[in-house]
Amino acid sequence: MRPLVVLGLVLVLAAGVALDGVDGAGECGRASADRVALRLAPCVSAADDPQSTPTSSCCSAVHTIGQSPSCLCAVMLSGTARAAGIKPEVAITIPKRCNMADRPVGYKCGDYTLP
Repeated sequence: MRPLVVLGLVLVLAAGVALDGVDGAGECGRASADRVALRLAPCVSAADDPQSTPTSSCCSAVHTIGQSPSCLCAVMLSGTARAAGIKPEVAITIPKRCNMADRPVGYKCGDYTLP
């Protein structure tokens, strides 16, 4: 099942790249949130199960992307994340489960708030 999710992410990215004509910078700089979302592939199981411990590769990716709270938020709410079946209410807890000391506690992300 997981290989299908990753394949789905790749297909969504390919479609996004084909349609992506943005020249300016967005929440994630020059990369679209959908493109950056692919970096969170190691987090698929952690974004599905709120009781699971995220892998070190997941935590590393979240820490890197989380340097920009608006980018992390955009990625978690992106079309790529939705297409992969990511639950935003679970994904939003990953920075805390990764014990990120510098996570943006209280940051509003759509209908969600980072714990």
